[in-house]
Amino acid sequence: MLRPSRRRQTPSAPKLLVADPQGKVMEHPYLLATLRSGETLLPPTDKPIPLPEHARLVHLPGRLPVGIDPSTGEFELVKELRIGSRTFTPHAVGALLPPGYTRTYLPGEVKHFGPVLPQWAYTAAAWGEDGPVAWAIHTDRRTHWSPERYSTPDLKARVREYRRRFPDNRVLQQLETCALVYRCFTSQNIFYARDEGAIPASIMCNARCVGCISDQPPDGPPASHERMEDGPTAEEMGQVGVFHLEHAPGRTMVSFGQGCEGEPLTRWRQIAEAIRYIRARTSKGSININTNGSLTHGLRALFDAGLDAVRVSLNSAVKDLYEAYYRPVKYGWEDVEASIALARERGAYVAINLLLFPGVTDRAGEVEALTRLIRRYRIDQVQTRSLCIDPLQYLEVARDRGAGGEPIGVRQMLRAFKKAAPWLVIGNFARGLRERRRRG
Repeated sequence: MLRPSRRRQTPSAPKLLVADPQGKVMEHPYLLATLRSGETLLPPTDKPIPLPEHARLVHLPGRLPVGIDPSTGEFELVKELRIGSRTFTPHAVGALLPPGYTRTYLPGEVKHFGPVLPQWAYTAAAWGEDGPVAWAIHTDRRTHWSPERYSTPDLKARVREYRRRFPDNRVLQQLETCALVYRCFTSQNIFYARDEGAIPASIMCNARCVGCISDQPPDGPPASHERMEDGPTAEEMGQVGVFHLEHAPGRTMVSFGQGCEGEPLTRWRQIAEAIRYIRARTSKGSININTNGSLTHGLRALFDAGLDAVRVSLNSAVKDLYEAYYRPVKYGWEDVEASIALARERGAYVAINLLLFPGVTDRAGEVEALTRLIRRYRIDQVQTRSLCIDPLQYLEVARDRGAGGEPIGVRQMLRAFKKAAPWLVIGNFARGLRERRRRG
């Protein structure tokens, strides 16, 4: 149930955006924008930023926009809109942000009809004095992930050249699809021979994440990606890893565990063999795994083989909310924390991939729990990742779960992390060997 928070607005406040049934976005004639923080609708309480380059406005089908009447300060649900000779039921509008940005609020909307929304990180947007604006923070200003460096005209030729080099390699078969169809930047890096390159490893998963982008139930939204049909061999993974670490300049890294696959630790034996294959042929660069941290014994084997960095995904440091979203099979939150502890013990670079949702992740109690985790294991980096999910779907998961307290705001949450852990890196992108803080 939505709980509106009512405050008077000034006429200069950003205008509400709506979309017609064809998806054409327009500003409302007079209503001002609202935001959503968890289950609460509220007027803008934080300054938005100009819509970033490479961001785009999108309509939310079946969701009615909620605006504020500037003359009364009252909330208004827009069920019908007349523009010229047309009268229609409008859709709410949000923004999709490019890499390097973290949303701070969700669009102000309520469900009217329709299925679960596609899996995107919907961000509050409006029309400001100089054009479209969005409620977000520029959390990582490093430019090597800028969209203009990807999907370039020569990418297809690069893929063909690479495939000729390893014609039967199943890792590259999957990466070709990821690079050209899904336009995954980490997959494309393999073919550009630069930065962090993907090595998908697994077709299986021991979690049933509500927002999984590669596996959804029949009544869920369409999955954004399709997994490999068969897990690659250690040699196939090793071939890709060796070539990338040997040829990619600068912040060179290969990462097991991608969005197009299951949990890589379910194939820890093959990955350990692949790491040994790589390190027998090159000492360059970093080897990372993106994981749910479920199988601590498997992670230990990877460290023994030469793994030097780990990024653990989580939505909460509180057991019931974590398990409600991940829906783990034969593991629990305690295993995840044990894996983080092991990574710190083994001297790895330890990052958290924080699946962030405004109004839930920034609850006071959730922030305290995450801060304790960061300090206890001296986490090196928090990579903020706006959770790609229908907002109402996640609110169903989070309702009455996790630590309590009022949301303090995403901006204040990140400040709290940094105040409690001054060494902490907050950003969106992985750090290469030369970019990591030295211990000692």
